[in-house]
Amino acid sequence: MKKIAVFPGSFDPFTKAHEDLVNRATQLFDHIYIAIGVNSAKKGLMSFEERQLAIENLFASNNQISVGSYTGLTVDYCRQVEANYIVRGLRNSADFEFENIIAQNNLLLAPDIQTYFLVSQSGLSHISSTIVRDILLHGGDVQYLIPEAIYNYIKSSQF
Repeated sequence: MKKIAVFPGSFDPFTKAHEDLVNRATQLFDHIYIAIGVNSAKKGLMSFEERQLAIENLFASNNQISVGSYTGLTVDYCRQVEANYIVRGLRNSADFEFENIIAQNNLLLAPDIQTYFLVSQSGLSHISSTIVRDILLHGGDVQYLIPEAIYNYIKSSQF
């Protein structure tokens, strides 16, 4: 049986920390779906289509990774793509508290879908999409926080 995982998030924008988690997860799973979810609580910088295209370009040479978007429950998307695992990144203890609550509820909704937590690597735990958006919106340099392919996409857009 193939080990298929979903890495859900808003990815607005996709950061070097996200890229690192995906690359590390490819060592654990046969296939990973990067799933761009709709989160009405977050104000978007990039459209869902722009995010998907930029992330697809980043991982274009890796057939182990697919990119899609979804609305609704993550566990429902997992069922749709036949994934039995969810991958989430942890930067700090606050992330653990938040992600653990979600993982416990996902287990109630779908006991057959397990959540795996990957701890951020040293030097990447300070990166969040929210901080990147704030720096970008105030004219700061985000080149060191996001992959070059994503940076080039944002630079060529109207942000």
